[in-house]
Amino acid sequence: MTSVDAVVVGARAAGAATAYLLARSGLRVLLVDRGSYGTDTLSTHALMRGGVLQLHRWGVLDGVVAAGTPPVRLATFRYAGQIIPVPIKPSHGVDALYAPRRTVLDPILVDAAVVAGAEVRFGIAVADVERDARGTVTGVVGRTRAGAEFRARARIVVGADGIRSTVADRVGARVERTGAGASATTYGYWPDLGVNGYEWNFRPNAASGVIPTNDGLACVFASAVPRRIGRGGVGPLLPILAESDPDLAARLAVAPPPPMRTFTGLGGYVRRSWGPGWALVGDAGYFKDPLSAHGLTDALRDAELLAGAIIAVVAGEATEPDALAGYQATRDALSGPLFEAIDVIAGHRWADHQIGDLLLRLSAAMADEVDAIADLPMLPLVCVGPTSPLGAS
Repeated sequence: MTSVDAVVVGARAAGAATAYLLARSGLRVLLVDRGSYGTDTLSTHALMRGGVLQLHRWGVLDGVVAAGTPPVRLATFRYAGQIIPVPIKPSHGVDALYAPRRTVLDPILVDAAVVAGAEVRFGIAVADVERDARGTVTGVVGRTRAGAEFRARARIVVGADGIRSTVADRVGARVERTGAGASATTYGYWPDLGVNGYEWNFRPNAASGVIPTNDGLACVFASAVPRRIGRGGVGPLLPILAESDPDLAARLAVAPPPPMRTFTGLGGYVRRSWGPGWALVGDAGYFKDPLSAHGLTDALRDAELLAGAIIAVVAGEATEPDALAGYQATRDALSGPLFEAIDVIAGHRWADHQIGDLLLRLSAAMADEVDAIADLPMLPLVCVGPTSPLGAS
């Protein structure tokens, strides 16, 4: 049986980042995932300034750039009959935004965790947590892809396994806050659109956007109430684009349609994200509608907040309840204004004359978040060598 300081369940952005930060601080870390290395997942890809700032602080932004991820230096907003270009000004050492494909970002973070000293195992499906006589979580149990039993003990178990988190379910993490709004989103990747940065278009029940990403592709999405999106695809996307960005709709109408993916909608929530021997990070603990394009930035932010708390516990600098409660309190304070604004936007409970103020609320909350991230103390760095190559069981 493996015995480590932390088992992180889920090797996507939140989990891989948490494992990387813990391992490079000298903790013994096991990162497991039921899937395979380098696979894709539903995502809007866009990183806001806070997320780019963290990748820069951690020393992994160069890998994102080297993968050919185009720099974004302009965001264009269309709403209420206006077209508003917003240049991305240099701040906190960030002079551009990026929107890497998840087939780019997630492996970069996993590889960084391996080099930092974490053990990474794919093909591990965690089925439950283990507890001691006092009810404290002490590890996880599950199965390898080949059907063999898997068990690992840990000082703390981190659930980074998404909105349908097994860890959250098994520890009984209650939902402490829910949103009232939920939109559905359908999207695909088009080549050669010649877009100049992020494009965000807002009309009631007809939001859309364009996000330039790797390989000369742009992610084009449409967002509306679930009934309008239905099963998704180009069918609902083009009429929504025609309302929010007619020029782009006309261009896409004559282009070969790409494969499409659809998120059918889910209301936002905030779960209690810590307890004796466990913690949640990323969508396992906190989710808001993808129309915010802020999920990845949240995931990276919370990975650093949680890693700092766990490091303090293992180092004996704080008690586990104090450190983990502090993690959630900080997360919730930074997330609250974002959660409230996007809940209204995602529910399409607004008119054209109201969206400007809602977007200003989002912008102010993001600016406060960037300042808070920039002020975070740097986590301790311990020089360790890489472990064995990535493997599947």
